[in-house]
Amino acid sequence: MPLSAKIALVLDMVARAGRTPYHEQTAQAARAEYEKSASVLEIPSAPMHSVEDLHVPMRDGATIRARLYLPSEPHWAAPLPVLVYYHGGGFTIGSIDTHDALCRMFARDARCAVFSVNYRLAPEHRFPTAVHDAFDAYAWLHARAAEYALDASRFAVGGDSAGGTLATVCAMLARDAGIAPVLQLLIYPAVSAHQRTESHKRLAKGYLLTGSTIRWFFDHYVRDVADRDDWRFAPLDGTRDAPDFRGVAPAWIAVAEFDPLADEGEAYARKLREAGNEVTLVRYEGVIHEFIKMGAFVDEARSAQQQAALALRAAFGTVD
Repeated sequence: MPLSAKIALVLDMVARAGRTPYHEQTAQAARAEYEKSASVLEIPSAPMHSVEDLHVPMRDGATIRARLYLPSEPHWAAPLPVLVYYHGGGFTIGSIDTHDALCRMFARDARCAVFSVNYRLAPEHRFPTAVHDAFDAYAWLHARAAEYALDASRFAVGGDSAGGTLATVCAMLARDAGIAPVLQLLIYPAVSAHQRTESHKRLAKGYLLTGSTIRWFFDHYVRDVADRDDWRFAPLDGTRDAPDFRGVAPAWIAVAEFDPLADEGEAYARKLREAGNEVTLVRYEGVIHEFIKMGAFVDEARSAQQQAALALRAAFGTVD
């Protein structure tokens, strides 16, 4: 299918703006630019009962921020299910602020608490720091679920792009720790160490996320070439210490037709299915990477948001 008309307009606006590509900037400059632009096409921020920034201790003694969204007043007799969410940004840019509107939408429409994790970024903090932060935050909240009137039996993990990588890795780690989530919500996840698929070749230029930017992200994140073989960096094709993928949480995976990551997302869905896991794969036609954050302008983004929220409600058992 062709690009949707509104996505074509978005790409035209980006081209006219003449911004310097991320891969030609420093990581710090790219972060600042993304913080300014990330909300331009976002839906209005949904009101919440409460939004609280928490300080979460990590295994290395550091403390990171995480934001807890409660859509309704907590009731300890009827605890809320939880989505633990990891923002996208190639492990290098992005924050809980850039994904605030998206997390509010999930809390409102999935009728759950959302715990958005501000994991540490590269190149200051290279692999596997983000993985450790992601899982440590999940385990920390799970252990304190009752304190916040949350249901420890109904945790989900989710994320977009690099955040999708962290979410699916955490689903595996949580399974092995005996605190498995009920769903992994993976939005155009980055799951391969190498950009060799047909979609990477065909869509390397001109569709917002470019091959050069992907390489720039990964070069900031990995310590050396050996890290690319680690399954926690590349769940699809990483071979180092790769676990058994059987018995992991059901997955809802969204891919975008004009996204270099599309083929690897579909291949990962097949890998999980072949291991005997339940997988729902949804391919959104005519759209690009990052489209889910364009809900104020792109119809497909609003549709994807609602389908993702419905998947969460089904996993939590809160469907009307």
